[in-house]
Amino acid sequence: MTSVVSNCARFAAMPLSEGGTPVAQWLPRPPMPELDLADCPGLVVVAAHPDDETLGVGGLAATLTQRGVQVDVVSASDGGAAYRDLSAFDRIRLEGRRRNEMNAAARLLGVRQPIHLGFPDGRLDEHTDTLTELLTLILLDRPGMWCAATWRGDGHPDHEAVGASAAAAAHRAGNPLLEYPMWMWHWASPGDPDVPWDRAQSVAVTRSALGRKHHAINCFRSQMEPPAPGVEPVVPPFVLRRLLAVGEVVFR
Repeated sequence: MTSVVSNCARFAAMPLSEGGTPVAQWLPRPPMPELDLADCPGLVVVAAHPDDETLGVGGLAATLTQRGVQVDVVSASDGGAAYRDLSAFDRIRLEGRRRNEMNAAARLLGVRQPIHLGFPDGRLDEHTDTLTELLTLILLDRPGMWCAATWRGDGHPDHEAVGASAAAAAHRAGNPLLEYPMWMWHWASPGDPDVPWDRAQSVAVTRSALGRKHHAINCFRSQMEPPAPGVEPVVPPFVLRRLLAVGEVVFR
């Protein structure tokens, strides 16, 4: 199994308020081969939080379901720590809202009802052993299906923890592994030595699948809209524009 170096320090050193690497710097995107989906028997998408699966590989999921390929989604947490200083009641309410948003997005993508594991948002690195065991069981029940998880070097602690657990589970169960970056596009740059460009493959998304992805993204209003006047949303508009502009990429 390929080892990956954490990039949490790099992400922490580049706050969202600073904008990160501009879209223009990524376009045209570094050249990379296209992911061959011809032999994909099914896909298990593992997300750290509700919306990761849609923002990261929603187009891939929709493209496969349009071909009649089974796609399952697993969310490690329910995203209750998206905003700081929430009361226990408000956090539970946000978790329920985010689960509902993810379920609605899944229907639009054509994937099956998501599996919500319910680990604590923001503390996934404290539960990697248990998460690995659960993901191993899920993959053993789906022999041969590909596993796509947040990249182990993405920079967000939860993304990296989930990526590490998924990589270990895929190795144990014998399922092929794909890793999708999300926050990498914020803190890295083309040719960045901390990014495994030699393993990068682009995902060819059909036009109709891309349309499904856009509609699914709109389900996550808790993340895309300001929670209160003068407060930035969790996923600011410029972050969403950047993710859509660079398209979907996986490390294989």
